[in-house]
Amino acid sequence: MVVLAVTWVAKAGHEADVAALFLKLTEESRKEPGCMMYQVHRHRTEPRRFFIYEQYKNEAALEAHRGASHFLQYAKKDLPKIADRAYSLLRRIR
Repeated sequence: MVVLAVTWVAKAGHEADVAALFLKLTEESRKEPGCMMYQVHRHRTEPRRFFIYEQYKNEAALEAHRGASHFLQYAKKDLPKIADRAYSLLRRIR
């Protein structure tokens, strides 16, 4: 299993657009065969800050997600509305 934890910060004034983007990405990403979890969270006191927790079956599933048409369509279109992004690629401890 591969886990991706991503923090996104929307540019001021684009919070609603970014939230709508993440709703679309969530719906489509969860349909991917290798996606085990795709959950978006919004910071309680900083409405521009979002956190996405993603789990994929393996590296190939993560790469398939990154190349999926819905990801490329939504992410590229709305990328200018993002001020900052940081991510961690994680592995479960056994």
